[in-house]
Amino acid sequence: PRGGLPVGAPVAERLGGVLDVLVTRKIGYPPQPELGVGAIAEGGEPVFDTGLMRRLGLSQDALAAVVEEERAELRRRVAAYRGDRPLPELGGRDVIIVDDGLATGNTARAGLRAVRKEGPARLVLAVPVGAPETVASMREEADEVVVPAAPPEFQAVGQWYARFGQLSDADVLDVLRRYGPNA
Repeated sequence: PRGGLPVGAPVAERLGGVLDVLVTRKIGYPPQPELGVGAIAEGGEPVFDTGLMRRLGLSQDALAAVVEEERAELRRRVAAYRGDRPLPELGGRDVIIVDDGLATGNTARAGLRAVRKEGPARLVLAVPVGAPETVASMREEADEVVVPAAPPEFQAVGQWYARFGQLSDADVLDVLRRYGPNA
């Protein structure tokens, strides 16, 4: 939500769609939490980067405490962003998941898999920029992947933005008030 929501707002507005939030959380490598070894989305199971975990000598069992911490934060954010309102009904609908970019793709993959379980008619992933190999791997997860830029020199999502600050919960709520289902 803190990256995809502000990118998704103009997409929803342009398409006349309903903007809502699907909360995801990165699962970080314990000694270096900013290194994502997986992700989890509400309504879904954890998704792990098995190749990276193998290189790090890390098992899923070793991440159990981190996964539980991220589940707790995921629940907190769902409550903060939607309150008692459930996810919208996704079965039989066209759904577009928007993110601010694809580096490892772990959070996008977790989101896509969680939404796929709901039976959408069509599932699209839309991001402005992504690592070429990650973009290619997403074609297995979504019915369509829309990525205007997949530069070979991609190193991080933030390098492709003039401003790439972290959004607060208040910022997320402001976007939802202006463009969300109750706007």
